[in-house]
Amino acid sequence: MNKTNGSGAPRSGRHFLQVPGPTNVPDQILGAMAQPTIDHRGPTFAALTLEIIPKLRRVFNTNDAVMIYPGSATGGWEASFTNTLSAGDKILMFDSGVFALNWKISAERFGLDIDFVPCDWRQGVDSNVIEDQLKNDAAHSIKAVMVVHNETSSGITNSIAAVREAMNSAGHPALLFVDAVSSAGSIEYLQDDWGVDVTIAGSQKGLMLPPGLSFNVISERAIAASQSSQLPKSYWSWEDLLPSNETGFFPYTPASNLFFGLREALSMLEAEGWPNIYARHARLAEATRRAVAAWGLENYCAMPEKSSNTVTAVLVPEDQSADALRAAILQRYDMSLGAGLGVLADKVFRIGHLGSFNELMLAGTLSGVEMGLDAAGIPHATGGVTAALDYLKAS
Repeated sequence: MNKTNGSGAPRSGRHFLQVPGPTNVPDQILGAMAQPTIDHRGPTFAALTLEIIPKLRRVFNTNDAVMIYPGSATGGWEASFTNTLSAGDKILMFDSGVFALNWKISAERFGLDIDFVPCDWRQGVDSNVIEDQLKNDAAHSIKAVMVVHNETSSGITNSIAAVREAMNSAGHPALLFVDAVSSAGSIEYLQDDWGVDVTIAGSQKGLMLPPGLSFNVISERAIAASQSSQLPKSYWSWEDLLPSNETGFFPYTPASNLFFGLREALSMLEAEGWPNIYARHARLAEATRRAVAAWGLENYCAMPEKSSNTVTAVLVPEDQSADALRAAILQRYDMSLGAGLGVLADKVFRIGHLGSFNELMLAGTLSGVEMGLDAAGIPHATGGVTAALDYLKAS
């Protein structure tokens, strides 16, 4: 695609895509997808699927079945409740950010009875509230608890281990659903250890692929619940899709070329090693937070222990425009930053630091932000880039 600098002159260099997803797709994965289409009913495709499934299980640290859909993670949300619930069923959700809100809106459209618990968006989900809510539900009318693991709009990572502990302490049999869209492949995720029943994820963030694949990782309890679910389902039916884990074939046309890319992505992740991946994301996230602090700006997440390792949401001063800053950075330096969403529109900008990302890419990103703060006239201290580099060198 031809790029111009706003005056019509062509730009040189590559665009910096530093939104928290979709993320940069490595050339290696682009090359893997650039293959002729193959017969999705033939043995070569079945072998490809059966190679991918166990690798995907390692992303989530699970032995559970993995449903792969041609569609975005929003479809994965829909699949999560249409396969397990019935109209009028009560579910517990949390107003912890824009994506939690969107998930709730999707559930409303299927006639579910939602207890939408208020949260401080700067602090995320409080597991003590979950325990109290479930202990007060003596009749066990709540059928599912739904939590966003890493809320991309606020830059907060909620503890799913704490959620599971709260559910166990309450002695409640509700299913546990987790949105892991912006954590899978970047932040350690323990489906089996945390007792998660349905995990929803997508291809376009930590897995380094273009948008187009969504996943449900489903426990035996979730499969059992699907036997009595009365919500309408067709495209998203687990019953139709479950055999793919054994046969490698799908009940409809899969996104076959994305499968080639997914195999390559999973091979790249395994070659780096999962502990190294989690450490890399944590290190680059901490460098980002140090830059923000050095600029004299605020990390929107008010609880340091919950700061996301995939995205940092940065508050601008009340009399300043985050969107004007983003526009200045895009126009001058050809870098895209994430917008503030919902009630945070024009109040924060978001720096994505996930997927195929390293120290030099972060240094360039933070340099663009620091120059952009000058260009947009936003009051700040200098030295954010230096603070980040000092941390990276020392660590």
